Amino acid sequence: MKPEDLLIYNKIEHEAALNINRRHFLSQLGMSIGGVALSTLLPGCSSGSGSNPIVPPVTGPTNGILGNPHLAPAAKRVIYLFQSGSPSQMDLFDYKPLMQELHGQQLPDSVRQGQRLTGMTSNQSTFPLASSYFNFKQHGQSGAWVSDLMPYTAKIADELCFIKSMHTEAINHDPAITFFQTGSQQPGRPSIGSWLSYGLGSDNQNLPSFIVLLSRGLIRPQPIYSRLWGNGFLASLHQGVQLRSGKDPVLFINNPQGVGPKQRRNALDHLAELNAMRQEDFGDPEIASRIAQYEMAYRMQISVPEVMDLSDEPQEVFDLYGPDARRPGTFAANCLLARRLAERDVKFIQLYHMGWDHHVDLPKDIIPQAKDTDQASAALVLDLKRRGLLEDTLVVWGGEFGRTIYSQGELTADNYGRDHHPRCFTIWMAGGGVKPGITYGQTDDFSYNIVKDPVHIHDFQATMLHLLGIDHERLTFRHQGRRYRLTDVHGQVVNGILA
Repeated sequence: MKPEDLLIYNKIEHEAALNINRRHFLSQLGMSIGGVALSTLLPGCSSGSGSNPIVPPVTGPTNGILGNPHLAPAAKRVIYLFQSGSPSQMDLFDYKPLMQELHGQQLPDSVRQGQRLTGMTSNQSTFPLASSYFNFKQHGQSGAWVSDLMPYTAKIADELCFIKSMHTEAINHDPAITFFQTGSQQPGRPSIGSWLSYGLGSDNQNLPSFIVLLSRGLIRPQPIYSRLWGNGFLASLHQGVQLRSGKDPVLFINNPQGVGPKQRRNALDHLAELNAMRQEDFGDPEIASRIAQYEMAYRMQISVPEVMDLSDEPQEVFDLYGPDARRPGTFAANCLLARRLAERDVKFIQLYHMGWDHHVDLPKDIIPQAKDTDQASAALVLDLKRRGLLEDTLVVWGGEFGRTIYSQGELTADNYGRDHHPRCFTIWMAGGGVKPGITYGQTDDFSYNIVKDPVHIHDFQATMLHLLGIDHERLTFRHQGRRYRLTDVHGQVVNGILA
């Protein structure tokens, strides 16, 4: 054998040995990580065939990757009432009386400043100003301006923190909602709830730490995609779980016909053994996630029907949330479920209500949409407060961007539509360490540009994490060679709204 051939042979042999050692190391490391993850996620879960035929419910906290929060948390959980389609801020909360005088006149170029428009209005030759069809009044000691569309919200004005200076970078629905929920306009990143599950873990092992509820209005709802509550590059056990309103609230968790609890337990134990063998071969921590999800599904066979059963709620609760609270799948019913989930220490409860996309016929179409959400949203805040839960539950209400002050299409005295507007919009927050009874930020007379205290999406996300005890710059995950976080490389905590 030539010397150069011998060198090549030795190099190949050395690489092969390294690969064997590396594979063995990763396999053992994966088993260790998987074992720790599984034991942390599922205290009391069975190990071995038939060792525990019926596993009783397990309660108690399990830590996430942080172990403990960075800061003393003001909030333990979040209920996010996301209004998909983007509610019109100047028809609900951002009162602009000057528009009554300027109705029908053209939006001044000095206000628009050449800013980007959507394809739906970029070809319009005129941009007529549309004053709100609805009346506004000041409410509570805070004097918050609220339109007649939201009478129940008006009654709790002193519990709310209105942020009127939200702004975003996205101008169309899908990237805008994705940006709000994941910190990126591009799909594939983990959602807020997934980051919280990864960072803080769970406070109740009988239910997922991240639960999603959907409802829709009557008018042209924008679609909602399951990737909005996806885990992205985090382990799959951190993805949100959707609770549905039909016969099976969670798909595929019930036993097949003829299979009882003991048989199901036996099957899961054997499946866990097979998965453990597979993990030993490959060292993939995702296999531990799979085992954990099977166990969670088993526990949810008991916990989900219990939380969905509203028969123990008194009539006065249904009166508080409104008549729709008895109709599964409505926003009101989902708000009541959100309170029940909060009582059971679910970390992140995400409601999506579709139907706020009012490009035409806004004065007619926004009325039923507001009615769908107004009473139930206010009831949730009041219900949490009287149960002592509001002080450590952060409630958020708002959409993905705002609407334009000018009309899309034809304008009359009582009819107009509004296009997308990312430059400014309004959300409200309550409880969980937020100052009650304040209005933060200010827009110009046209509700077109921010003139005081702007709040970017990443600032909002950083503040939400801060209220939960997380330094947004320190909750990261290494993926494809770089460290990611919810706020990317941006975001400042909005100290002006902290209690």
